[in-house]
Amino acid sequence: MRAADALTVAAEGGVIGDGRTGANLALGVGLIGVVIAWLALARLAGRISTGNARTGGMAAVAVGLVGTALAVLHLATSSGGPGTGNGMVGAVVAIPLGLMAAALGRRALTRFRHAERTADRLERELGSA
Repeated sequence: MRAADALTVAAEGGVIGDGRTGANLALGVGLIGVVIAWLALARLAGRISTGNARTGGMAAVAVGLVGTALAVLHLATSSGGPGTGNGMVGAVVAIPLGLMAAALGRRALTRFRHAERTADRLERELGSA
C-alpha cells in the first residue's frame, strides 16, 4: 500500500468505524504534537531535565504536519456538511491544532539553535581568557 493510500484510508476512518474516526485520529495526532512541542519548550526553559529539545522540536513539527494532512484529507474525502456525523467539525478543529504543534515545534528549534550559539560563543570567550 502506498503512503498516499494509507493516509486516505486513515482520513476516511479506515475499514471499520464511523465517519468521525478520521477526524478523531487527526485530532489525536495534533494534540500529541502540541504536547511534544510543549515538552520540548519546557526542556529548553530548564523545567524538565530529561530528553533533547532539538529532537522534541523536530518530532513536534513532523507530527503536527501529519495531523494537519490527515485533517485536510478527511475534509476532502468526507461527504455532507457539519452536523451530519461525519466528523467535519473535528477535522476543522484539527487543522489549527496540527499547525499549532508545528509552530511550537519550530519555536523550540529556534530557541535551541539560539541557546547553542550562545553556549558556543561563551565557550570561545572563556577558552581564550
